[in-house]
Amino acid sequence: MPMVKIEIVKGHSAEYKAAFLQAVHDALVNSLQVPDSDRIQRLYEVEPELFARDAKKTDKFSIIEIALFPGRSAELKEKAIKEMYRLLGERLQIAPSDIFILINDPPLDNWGQRGEQVSKLGLRYKKG
Repeated sequence: MPMVKIEIVKGHSAEYKAAFLQAVHDALVNSLQVPDSDRIQRLYEVEPELFARDAKKTDKFSIIEIALFPGRSAELKEKAIKEMYRLLGERLQIAPSDIFILINDPPLDNWGQRGEQVSKLGLRYKKG
């Protein structure tokens, strides 16, 4: 159950934002075998003057944070990162230098779902 938070510079079209969300989701499905129906994404637009970044970054600069249940290998996380760079580059022409990705995989004790601590639910999930 990946939870995705994306921050972009404000000013992009609805089509751009939809394509961005789809590319990130497709990358997780392709690389981590996340079920297509397992989708929790939030996209935040930040006013340009409030999005401090290196002067070399363009208006396509983006930060992607993904929280995953633990257990995926470094190789699978690398695959997910590379797939995000690939799809965002192909679909939206975003340069790798304009994408920053952070993957967190906190222990199940730190997740809550269905009114319970996830570690108590005995969930089985595909780890890739």
